[in-house]
Amino acid sequence: MTTDRSEPPDEPPAPARQRWRLVLARDADAPALGGRELGDAFERVMETTALPLFRPSGRARGRVAFGAPLQVGIAAERELADIVLTELVPRSVVRDRIADGLPDGWHLVDLFDVWLGAPPLAGQVVAADYRIALGETDIAALTIACAGLLAARTLPRERAKGTAVVTYDLRPLLVDVRVVDPGAPVRVRARTRFDPALGTGRPEEVIASLADRLGRALEVVSVVREQLIVADDLA
Repeated sequence: MTTDRSEPPDEPPAPARQRWRLVLARDADAPALGGRELGDAFERVMETTALPLFRPSGRARGRVAFGAPLQVGIAAERELADIVLTELVPRSVVRDRIADGLPDGWHLVDLFDVWLGAPPLAGQVVAADYRIALGETDIAALTIACAGLLAARTLPRERAKGTAVVTYDLRPLLVDVRVVDPGAPVRVRARTRFDPALGTGRPEEVIASLADRLGRALEVVSVVREQLIVADDLA
């Protein structure tokens, strides 16, 4: 008679029971982390919160799912990220534990308990609002240039993609652009789309298109991503 000495199979992960949507802010001078580095930083600090994080099979840490990539070096006021828990935890407890344990330069603004079965957050984000401060410029001419972009049928632009340069149309990715503060500095707000086929409307390309309309360069003083917008909110 032989004895089966094989290791027992790994226990299945505890089932997901709760999903929280975090609303986050980032300082402009936060450490320059993007993509995988940022995800790793968040997942490491989430492990220190003692929250019952859901760990998918094959992963040692709970996942933090961000709504959309954020360019390094710009501030953000209402970024979105989801975490999933294996127990029902009160909002106040989740908030207190997360607020004390975020990566440097990041802050918790708010959080919401969302439906566990909702589609992945990244697929729900369809647009973003940017507030762009500009150096000295002619307000009247800038206002006319904003209206011109919205009235245009196409806005051909070029963008680096790897080692190549590709041509694309910014117009279907631009929802709105307008002067919102004529003070010093002048501030423009642009709403751009995230499209799975067409790509993402970038604030620097909106400013470059305005500069083309004006026939002169525009100095960008600062860029803030004010918020990410999910499909239901855009409608």
